[in-house]
Amino acid sequence: MDARLNLFGNPIAGKVMKHIVSADRVIVDSTLPAATRELVKLRASQINGCGFCTDMHTKDAAHAGETSVRLNLVPAWREATVFTEAERAALELAEQGTRIADAAGGVTDEAWANAAKHYDEDQLAALVSLIAIINAFNRLNVITQQPAGDYQPGQFG
Repeated sequence: MDARLNLFGNPIAGKVMKHIVSADRVIVDSTLPAATRELVKLRASQINGCGFCTDMHTKDAAHAGETSVRLNLVPAWREATVFTEAERAALELAEQGTRIADAAGGVTDEAWANAAKHYDEDQLAALVSLIAIINAFNRLNVITQQPAGDYQPGQFG
């Protein structure tokens, strides 16, 4: 499978990608835990059917020490006993923030309040921004049919 468009090779798409990557680096430098960041990126990518990002974030998380049990249970996080309450709150916010079109009310007050119990304001800002950014990456990759499977951990920095 070949991508419809080279997102880094095209001058316009390349500029957009550089800005999105730059925004993502702000989140990496935040106090939002790395494990939470990877779980959120993985869950949103699964929901959006983004094979490229699912491949990337599964491999990056495993490379950073995440267990295969936790990675395999991300789609079933509600029933899994391997996630902290804070991670559950982040995953719920990620799901609701990713599925905005599926729910007329968007993110519920309950999901927001639960996340706010576990994360301070800066971490919430990072989490919300992360959800928006991974959804942008997912959409770019799905629309252009970026192939999955060949990603190597740390490939992009």
